[in-house]
Amino acid sequence: MTNAGLYIHIPFCEKKCGYCDFYSVTDKRYIQRFTDALIKEIQLAAAQYPHYQYDTIYVGGGTPSILPTGLFEKIWQSIHEFLDISAQGEFTIEANPGTLNKDNLTFFREMGLNRLSLGVQSFHEEELCFLGRIHSVRDVFENYSAAREAGFNNINIDLMTAFPNLTLQRFKDTLENAITLQSGHISCYTFIFEPGTPFHSRMKRGELKPLETDQEADFYEMANEVLSRAGYQAYEVSNFAAGRPFYCQHNLKYWKHLPYVGLGPSAHSFTAPLRWQNVRKLEKYLSYLEQNHLPIVKRENLNEHTLEFEYIYLHLRLREGIDLHEFTKQFHKDFMEKYLTQIRRLESSGMIQHTKDRLRLSPRGWLLADEIASIF
Repeated sequence: MTNAGLYIHIPFCEKKCGYCDFYSVTDKRYIQRFTDALIKEIQLAAAQYPHYQYDTIYVGGGTPSILPTGLFEKIWQSIHEFLDISAQGEFTIEANPGTLNKDNLTFFREMGLNRLSLGVQSFHEEELCFLGRIHSVRDVFENYSAAREAGFNNINIDLMTAFPNLTLQRFKDTLENAITLQSGHISCYTFIFEPGTPFHSRMKRGELKPLETDQEADFYEMANEVLSRAGYQAYEVSNFAAGRPFYCQHNLKYWKHLPYVGLGPSAHSFTAPLRWQNVRKLEKYLSYLEQNHLPIVKRENLNEHTLEFEYIYLHLRLREGIDLHEFTKQFHKDFMEKYLTQIRRLESSGMIQHTKDRLRLSPRGWLLADEIASIF
């Protein structure tokens, strides 16, 4: 058996946020049909990928926490009935604080979910309103407390940085509020004007203006300074943990180029050298599965150059960087030899650090991780 991650995409939201480009719909009339289709996909995936044992499950979206508990239980039971699930895995559910209460938090914990990821984004009401969030700051504090009482000992808080009109002082206030909750994990994602979103349209009309790169870097440096002082370590460019036990094991599969299977509309899957993608539209997803077909619409057989570039790009985002022996084992070449020119250039500008066994970005290099990866 090969360990793999399992991602389940629940495509329903109470309201679509103006910045979000993840696939979701607000029409909940499809929830029952979607549940039946997803269970069918789970059954088909079990036959298609019988050699995987799933040691991480990540239920994302959309807003998974708006599913009726009875339908969620059907999905969760099907996952365990048809797939090989590790008894000691990390099982995460994403949730909007405005969709939670003591009852559904207790239900999720009793189902076996052991990690909660809260889409907080900000601790200022006017910023939540600007971003289009349906929850309040009070919801965050109340439901975080309820999650602890329900038995969630591993909780992530998602925060958004560098969005229009956000000041460093207000972001610092948000970070300090997050710290008071003493969660094991905090993610700080830079705001992006994603094409096709309402915020992107507003930018094109001149209503909103993106921050400059150096301004975005100021927010990252603020997060690193405030969170590190509180005992959090950045183990990935955007992710901070209060110790190794709180690292997100599921996301590490993405960053380490390990196998994962995605189910639900728009979900992606990967096992080197193959990548495949489900159909994005819910109606088409339902149609495929109601005809007993996996809803895969795109398959790629990645060549060695692409695999090597992705490996470098993803590993450079991690604090531990690239294990040079592992790179040689996987790609049958010496990293330092092949990329000597690039390495010397980055060393001279203070962007990387390396030892005999490992190469990683320096703190300065992390501010430009994407740009640095592009030179390889």
